Amino acid sequence: MNTFRIALANLRFPATPAESVALAEQAIAQAAVEQAGIICFPECYVPGYRGMGKSIPPADPQFLECARSAIAAAADRANLAVILGTERIVDGSLSITALVFRADGSLAGFQDKIQLDPSEEGTYSPGSGRRIFQAGPLTFGIAICHEGWRYPETVRWAVRQGAQIVFHPHFHAAGPGSYQPATFADPANSFHEKAALCRAAENACYFATVNCASPGAPTTSAVVRPDGTLLCYQPYGKEGLLVADIDIAAATGLLAARYKPTG
Repeated sequence: MNTFRIALANLRFPATPAESVALAEQAIAQAAVEQAGIICFPECYVPGYRGMGKSIPPADPQFLECARSAIAAAADRANLAVILGTERIVDGSLSITALVFRADGSLAGFQDKIQLDPSEEGTYSPGSGRRIFQAGPLTFGIAICHEGWRYPETVRWAVRQGAQIVFHPHFHAAGPGSYQPATFADPANSFHEKAALCRAAENACYFATVNCASPGAPTTSAVVRPDGTLLCYQPYGKEGLLVADIDIAAATGLLAARYKPTG
């Protein structure tokens, strides 16, 4: 068994952009105490996701740069790789992104969200290009929220490039009258958590989905094994880190490798 420990930051939604950085720094430090090799944050955790009734100050390039420096320093102190859900300003347009920091705090790169939800199109611009990353022996990809749930090819691409796990930062809060689950992939709930099971099983990879902790949230943070069975999940609405040991050797990618386009 080739074990690698991951941490998912199932944190409360930040009250301010400044708090988002402070909470992220605390979570990175705690993940180091837990001896994780990597930590992943929810979608746009810094400064906070713009939408679903959330009021976030206008995008500030100076704040984003300072936040990036603070998280890089925290990663270096903790000797821990970090996937930070955040924003990028590109040619005056705002993109949803995940910045990837190596354990020494250097920037390994980014994965922008390419497949936007229709509700996001007035706020964000789609990115382009998919990437894979390395953290020690772990090769991983990133599919952000809507694109991981509704577009299986975003996960399959990463696995076909050698990813053993795909991280899925998302933000999903309770809507008026929405079903409030108590167990992961509850049949009475929406399709979202079932899709997480499918993304793992159909590609023979691990799938790690991470959300904010909020009352009545319809999805939570979880890790799914390469056979599509649930490894672990965070209790709904409970703030904290979800820590899991994954067996890299179990993520064969066999089913993704056998995929043949039919069109």
